[in-house]
Amino acid sequence: MDTSGPVDLGHDVWMVDTRMGGYDGITAGYLIRGERPCLVETGAAHSAGAVVDLLAGLGVGPDDLATIVVTHIHLDHAGGVGDLAAAFPRAQVVVHEAGARHLADPSRLMASAERVFGPVLDELFGRLRPTDSERITVLSGDDAVDLGGGRRLESFDSPGHARHHVGLLDSASGDLYTGDAAGVWTPETGDLRPATPPPEFDLEAALGSLDRMRERTPSRLLFSHFGPVTDVATTLDRSTEELRLWVELVRDARADGLDLDHAVARVRERTAERYAVRGRPDLDEKLEVLSSTEANTAGIWRYLDQQAELDG
Repeated sequence: MDTSGPVDLGHDVWMVDTRMGGYDGITAGYLIRGERPCLVETGAAHSAGAVVDLLAGLGVGPDDLATIVVTHIHLDHAGGVGDLAAAFPRAQVVVHEAGARHLADPSRLMASAERVFGPVLDELFGRLRPTDSERITVLSGDDAVDLGGGRRLESFDSPGHARHHVGLLDSASGDLYTGDAAGVWTPETGDLRPATPPPEFDLEAALGSLDRMRERTPSRLLFSHFGPVTDVATTLDRSTEELRLWVELVRDARADGLDLDHAVARVRERTAERYAVRGRPDLDEKLEVLSSTEANTAGIWRYLDQQAELDG
């Protein structure tokens, strides 16, 4: 799929490649171009200028965008909110209620990101600018975003990757915007990997979110990483399988007395034959930026620590 320009997905939905970190096919935003144009996911702060240009090419100017919605506030999904709110001054910003305060005052979020990413933060993501709190609308539980003409984005809590995560179902197209709750889809190979970084990964919550996705019987999954998938049932089953597998691998490593670094090495070794990136160092590099084995293992390790404390 050529993502150098906007990709028409039908139903007035356009996928735009935010080219996070200079990579193509790593983080997508989606424009629903209806009566009340809506952008789902902004990409990182560094991507904001490119996203503005792409939307302009679709006829969406500064006064046209009605809504900016993010599935959660991680910087690859919402880092561009402040810049895009400034570029589209009439747009309302919509986010899970647990994430709203971090968009209004990003200082704690950025401090946490600096601890995790170090000097790579500015190179890969850039800085999240604050958004006026009066322009932020919160989603709580089962809620909806008005797209005009009776069309709605119906939201539901989808924690597990992050507690401030929502799923979004388009009432007209049946598209389900998955964020990171169903993992990371690789269109080049058809692979699906988990997204389990610290500090909030929770297996039971993640599996519950996948069940809620199934219950809504979407016609298509629109992955933020990356693109549309039409084989919904099989893909959600694979999401479940991957989550359970990675947690089991980390649990076994701990039982064998390995520390975190050696657990990462084992998970990398045990999953090497599972994904079709062999002979594609360029793709492997991109996937490690997007959903690294180290970050996923660390998130699962932290989750298992918490479970051990509860059991103890």
